[in-house]
Amino acid sequence: MAPGTTLGAVRVYSWMNGRIGPVLCVLLLWSGAHAQAPDSLGSTVHRDRLLAVSIGGGAVIAGTLIALDRAWYADYERSSFHTFNDGDEWLQMDKAGHFFSSYTVGRWGHGLLRWTGVNERTSTWVGGSLGFAYLTAVEVLDGTSAEWGFSWWDMAANAAGTALFIGQQLGWKEQRIVPKFSAHLTPYAEQRPDLLGETTMERILKDYNGQTYWLSANLHAFMTASKLPPWLNLAVGYGAEGMTAARPPYTMEADGSARAFRQFYLSPDLALTRIPTKSKVLRTLLFVLDCVKVPAPTLEFSEGGVKGHWIYF
Repeated sequence: MAPGTTLGAVRVYSWMNGRIGPVLCVLLLWSGAHAQAPDSLGSTVHRDRLLAVSIGGGAVIAGTLIALDRAWYADYERSSFHTFNDGDEWLQMDKAGHFFSSYTVGRWGHGLLRWTGVNERTSTWVGGSLGFAYLTAVEVLDGTSAEWGFSWWDMAANAAGTALFIGQQLGWKEQRIVPKFSAHLTPYAEQRPDLLGETTMERILKDYNGQTYWLSANLHAFMTASKLPPWLNLAVGYGAEGMTAARPPYTMEADGSARAFRQFYLSPDLALTRIPTKSKVLRTLLFVLDCVKVPAPTLEFSEGGVKGHWIYF
C-alpha cells in the first residue's frame, strides 16, 4: 500500500494514500526539469552533466527517503519486515498509480541520462529502472512498519510500468504508448477529508474518485503510411467512483448509497513530445508535461451505460 499517484510537472501524484506524494513530487520535478527529449541530444558524454545528475539525483533520492522515514514512518510502530495483501484496495486505483509512477520516473530517468550523453542502451536500462528502484525502496519502508507492509501487488504494478517503458524503448526506439494522469474534484472528499484531502491540492492528489489513469497511444506511430498528424493520440482511461474507504464495501455510508463502481474512458489526446518546435526550452517543457492527459471530449463507460463529456479531465 505504498505510492499511488504522481503527476509530472504540474502536481505529481501523491499515492501511498498521501504518504509519498510530496517526496515523489520533488523527485519528479527535479528529474523532469533536467531531462530532455531524446531527439535533442548528442552522443558524447558530458562529464559535468553526468556528475551533476549523479550527485543531484542521489541526493534527492536519499534525502526524500530519509525525510519520508522520519516524517511519516517515525509516527508509527516499527516491526520486523513483513508483507501485506492490499490487492482489493481502492478498486486497484492505487495500483494504476504505481504503474504510472514507475513508468514516468523511468522515462524521465532515461531522459536525464541521455541529456548527459550516456548511450541509449545504458540510459534505457539504468534510467528506465529508476522508478522501480525508488518505489522498491519505499515499499521496503512499508515492510518495516506495523501499520502497513511490503505489497507484492504494488511491486507487480511497479514492474509493469518499468517494463512498458524499457520494452518500448528496446523494441521501437520510442514510446508509442504513454501512461498519463488526470484529476478533478469530487464531493467524496467532503465525507472523508482526513483520508481524501481537505485543500484543493490535497483532494487532487489523494481522492482516487477524481483520478483517471490513461494509456495514450500515438496513432501515426502505428500507422506510418496514414496522413494522420504525428501529434494525435487516442487514449483509454480507467477510474473508479463511490469510495470513501480503501477496502470493500468502499463506503462509510450507513445505507451503502455511495456505491463504488469502475469507469472506463475513450478520448483523443495530444502527444506533446511529437509537436514540432525548434526551442529546446519548449521541447523540454512538452516532454515534462507529456505525462498529463489533455482535457478533451470523452466517452465514459460505467454501470452498464455510456455517457459523454464535452470536456473531461
